[in-house]
This record gives sequence, C-alpha cells and structure tokens, in this order.
Amino acid sequence: MSDKHHEGDSAARADSERAASAAASCGAGPRQQRRMLVVSHAHRQEAIAATIEVVHALTEAGAVPVLDAEDRAAFEPHFDITRTETLGRDVAVIDLEVALVLGGDGTILRAAEMLRGSQCPIVGVNLGHVGFLAEMESNDLRATIERVLDRDYSVEERLTVDVRAITEEGEVIADTWALNEASVEKRRRMLEVSVGVDGRPLTNFACDGVVVATPTGSTAYAFSAGGPVVWPGVQAMLMVPIAAHALFDRPIVVDPHSEVTVTILPENIGPGVLWCDGRRRTELPAGSVVRVSKSDLTVRLARLDQAVFSDRLVRKFKLPVSGWRGERGGGIA
Repeated sequence: MSDKHHEGDSAARADSERAASAAASCGAGPRQQRRMLVVSHAHRQEAIAATIEVVHALTEAGAVPVLDAEDRAAFEPHFDITRTETLGRDVAVIDLEVALVLGGDGTILRAAEMLRGSQCPIVGVNLGHVGFLAEMESNDLRATIERVLDRDYSVEERLTVDVRAITEEGEVIADTWALNEASVEKRRRMLEVSVGVDGRPLTNFACDGVVVATPTGSTAYAFSAGGPVVWPGVQAMLMVPIAAHALFDRPIVVDPHSEVTVTILPENIGPGVLWCDGRRRTELPAGSVVRVSKSDLTVRLARLDQAVFSDRLVRKFKLPVSGWRGERGGGIA
C-alpha cells in the first residue's frame, strides 16, 4: 500500500477519534441517537425560517431536534412539530449534545439559563443586531449546521457569577447567577449606595445604578455604562457605576476570587431593583445588600470561527481600522 493511502487511513482514524471524543465530552455516546437543542423565537419571520431550516437539516442527518415547551408551542403552526422532542419531558439536559441558538444575545442568555450546570455547549447564530455572544451570522446558517453535525468546533468556558441579595433583616431574597452582569438599579429616585470589595468599604455615592459584570458582559450593559472592554479569557469582575453623582465614579476591575458588594443604604426613600442578565428580577428594599462572586459553574460556548477577539470586536462594532499603521508592516511605533 502506498504512503498516500497510509496517510489517508491515519487521517480518517484521527477524525473518527476526535468525533467520538467530542460526543463523549458532551454527554452523547457514540451509539446513542444525537439530540440537539434548538432555541429560537417565533416573533420574526427570519427566525421562523431559520428554525425550519435547522429542524429539517438535523432530521435529514438522523439527529433529533429538541425544543423547550414554550418554543414547541410557538412553532407548532409553522412546521410538523412531531419531528421534535420536548426538553424536560422527552429529553433531559444531560442527554443534549449541543444547543443551536437562533437569535440575538437575549436568546443566547435564555439558552444559557436552560442549560445551567450542564456540559452542553451553545452555538449562537446571530439574527439580532450586534449579537456579541453569537458565533456565526445568519448567512452562514447552512455551513454552521454542517459543522455542528461534523462536530467541527472547539469549546470555550465563560466565567459566570453567583448573585445573592439579602435584606437588612438577614432574609435571602435572591439566590441566582449571571453570565453577563448583575445590575442594581433605581426604581424612581436616584439610589444612595455603598460599594465594597472583599468585605471592606470602597466608596459611597448617589447614582442611577451599579453594574457588576463578567468579561463576557463587558461588551453589554457595562460597556453602555462606560466600562472597559475586557478580553473573554481574562479572569476578572468589573464594577461600573451608572450616572454616579460623585468625583470617584470610575469603573474598577477586581480579582475573580473577590466578592463585590452593593448596599442600598437605609436612608433611601424608595426601593431599588436587581436584574441578572436582564432576565431575572428582584425588588430590593432599602438596606439590602447584593453580593456578587465568581461561580463554580461556567457557560460553554462552541467556537467555529477561530478569529482572535480583537477581530471580532472590530467586526461587531464596525470599528475603523483602515488607517492603522501596522498594516504597512512597519509596526505602530
């Protein structure tokens, strides 16, 4: 047999081993039928068309599309729903190989909530605006499906935070988490807050709110509030004041093992509100303290595009780089 045939056999074996390893790491054994979660919404025609295409492609490939009960009911008028299974009734989260999420960052955050604590990776296809969490754009949908079916992706672990809110009397009123951020915000009147790190007071000020964000969330609400962009591989947390009436109103970046606290001072006239990823809401009476710390659980994002983060930043925010001196090969000095 020629060397060329030996090389072909070796490559085929290597591909097979990688595929089996990927299946095992996602909870799908090599002999099990592959079940893939599809998360979407039926509010826009583009999302409906994309969902129909994904469900058809997965079915044709012998995989089982899985929808949660809410999506299944929403899409029942649009395609034969009997070709799918229901998450939590027919399929447990642990049996999912991967999640294909069709929409913007809000849809991806909803999927992350469904998959909390599991090893199932998320592939985001952007049907929204910026869609910073999404891996691919809608015009890449066919190629994205094929690569997911071929298990041709890597997995990136993203830091999340645990969030607890406790009243002045010591009652725990929220015990939740966030991938992007936890924000303490005013209801009607400006809030008087005290911010601390690792059990020590840092500063007091009046503000519209405070965002405590992860590196993943640094391009979301924290960015809009004037916080820095933090590369997703950095292990850290950010504290960003919102419209603070103070001389010291700068964002701070802290060690991931620190605990950030935001206390709504007792002298506040009205309550505040805690939002986690813009999805989970808790009313905060005056005197409440919100504690934010690094979680032991991560969110797993599947990566098909191996572009460095700076390229993604330029592409998503349409940053002007045409005059960058480094393009001429002479460096930037």
